[in-house]
Amino acid sequence: MDETNSLIAQRRTKLADLKEQGINPYANKFTPSETCQEALDNYAEDKEVSIAGRIMSHRVMGKSQFLHLKDQSGRIQIYGQKQALGDDSFATLKHLDLGDIIGATGTLFTTRMGEKSIKVSSFVVLSKALRPPPEKFHGLEDTEIRYRQRYLDLIANDDVKSVFLKRSAIIKEMRSFLHDRGFVEVETPMMQAIPGGAAAQPFVTQHNALGCQFYMRIALELYLKRLLVGGIDRVFEIGRNFRNEGLSRRHNPEFTMLEAYQAFGDYESMMELVQSMICHIAEKVTGTLVIEHKNDDGEVTKTIDLTPDWRRVPYKDLIREKAGADWFELSPADRRSKALELGAEIHDDDEDFEVSNAIFEKFIEPTLIQPTFVTHLPKELVPLAKLSPDDPTTVEVFECCINGQEIAPAYTEQNDPIQQRESLEQQAGGEQQKLDEDFLVALEHGMPPAGGMGLGIDRLCMMLLGQENIRDVILFPQMKPKA
Repeated sequence: MDETNSLIAQRRTKLADLKEQGINPYANKFTPSETCQEALDNYAEDKEVSIAGRIMSHRVMGKSQFLHLKDQSGRIQIYGQKQALGDDSFATLKHLDLGDIIGATGTLFTTRMGEKSIKVSSFVVLSKALRPPPEKFHGLEDTEIRYRQRYLDLIANDDVKSVFLKRSAIIKEMRSFLHDRGFVEVETPMMQAIPGGAAAQPFVTQHNALGCQFYMRIALELYLKRLLVGGIDRVFEIGRNFRNEGLSRRHNPEFTMLEAYQAFGDYESMMELVQSMICHIAEKVTGTLVIEHKNDDGEVTKTIDLTPDWRRVPYKDLIREKAGADWFELSPADRRSKALELGAEIHDDDEDFEVSNAIFEKFIEPTLIQPTFVTHLPKELVPLAKLSPDDPTTVEVFECCINGQEIAPAYTEQNDPIQQRESLEQQAGGEQQKLDEDFLVALEHGMPPAGGMGLGIDRLCMMLLGQENIRDVILFPQMKPKA
């Protein structure tokens, strides 16, 4: 029997002993009077409190025991004295293990070492842990365990728990900001007959009752625009998208997006919305507009300044800065040749606009650490946007780039049903079955001019919370199942 199995066997024996003593090791209920942190913050000598938490440390010193209990708010020391508890309860407390959850009632006092603690008068076993905690329980470091068993990561690493509590606060503030501006939150289908709104590989599923294939959505866009047609002038959704593509430090196949649409607005309206919302969230959740990213040693590696007004620069100007002032005057063949010389990743079947975009994605976007609105992208990249009046080769679009990655694309929405059909047909390469005819019919009923934007919540959290890997802001990231 290996060590882990031996420890599990010991814990099962202790479980049986508790039951033999008539103690329910999985009590139905316990009502704390306050959290661990509240007990510390509202400390008053001899005040009676009831708290509940997981045993994180346990020291037995003759007729005294010292334990640290931890709940969501923090941890507090409890002190068990044999004389106060009685022989039986003292013995029960002594045989509890790290990881067990108990509720304790007692009075607040300060130890001779100056630590605010609870002198326990009674306790209840709430959950007997049958598995021992990992060896590095006080600061779990094994990446595989941290992602696969996130609950252990949350128990052991307070900084990790803080990230996810702040992620929740970010989404709360996002909703609050949009509600205050008159936006209506909705829910749209996650399974769709035709995946639209982006160019991406979808996940396929089978709908048995309807006898047909469906796709997990790759974007929220097309259903939200139907609601603009229906007269909901300011609408948003926070939801999951699914793209059957690669995994990386910045990509997870299941990710969370905000999409918002504002009738009678345009890409400039969205620019103001994105900047104002991100600044609002940063100040509310982090307390600052200057975001520091640090390494494991606590040294600052990067500082992001969100103070308005953010830089605006046309896409073509950035390409020229990197690839040469004459880039757009070259022939397509010369552009391809030069891109390869620069080291861009070009595929044989890439079209000319994709060659330019390969330059942007590899050499330009990663350098945009400070907030930057990259505007007026090539029309082929965004078939759902309106053409720029002063340059019909581009569309009224921006990509908001921060921390070296796209955080939020936005544009003036195409509401001309004829032009929209032409753009989508071109994107579909003549495959009519890929067109969302219901969406096009909706446009034919008249959609108001509008601005729309999408914001990657996972990437926003990475930027605001100083995380360099998307898995560190997703509670349960996709991983290959264990064999």
